[in-house]
Amino acid sequence: MPQVFPAYARIFHPPNTIDDETARWADVAAANGTTAHPIMEWGSIVGDWHTSEQEGLWHDSPVRGSLPARTTRALADILRRFTATPDHCWFAHWEGSGYITAPSNYPRLPMPSRAMALFSGSIDLADTQFGADKQFPGGMSAHLWWPDDHAWCVATDIDLMTTYLGASPECVDTVLTDDALEALPATPDQRITWDSDTINPLSSSPSGL
Repeated sequence: MPQVFPAYARIFHPPNTIDDETARWADVAAANGTTAHPIMEWGSIVGDWHTSEQEGLWHDSPVRGSLPARTTRALADILRRFTATPDHCWFAHWEGSGYITAPSNYPRLPMPSRAMALFSGSIDLADTQFGADKQFPGGMSAHLWWPDDHAWCVATDIDLMTTYLGASPECVDTVLTDDALEALPATPDQRITWDSDTINPLSSSPSGL
């Protein structure tokens, strides 16, 4: 995430219930006797990264490395109001994800160790799930997207269950107060590793190491 914006937000990928409804990290934390806060980590609020579900609370843990399409649509509905170029946006997807094979003539976004294929189009395409088809409907979202006027930037790291937004204070405040999203304030120096949660008990490593 470029450290050039006056405000930032952390958007939490929602866990899903058995009925495919979205749940909230704050509710999961409350049910587990843990604390929801800006640098909470899933394994710490649940108690274990390897918990597969909690009956009556959540069935599918938050998606890692991809902002779910319906969450993206809710975010895009806000962000379109905070750019003068909603019809000209850029979308970058890491080629190592396994979800795309971009032709060699496609532009690339040079990133350290993670070259990304670059696409452009309207903000209406923000919910595109790369690699999705009728046989494999899941797909994976863009890992970076921003409007041509650089009014904001959205970043989803391949290893994380949360997405980060850099934007104006007014834009970030709107995201933080929108009921369709679960988001909390972030800072450019915020840690993002699995052991970043300094308030809740630290669970074992998600890798098992």
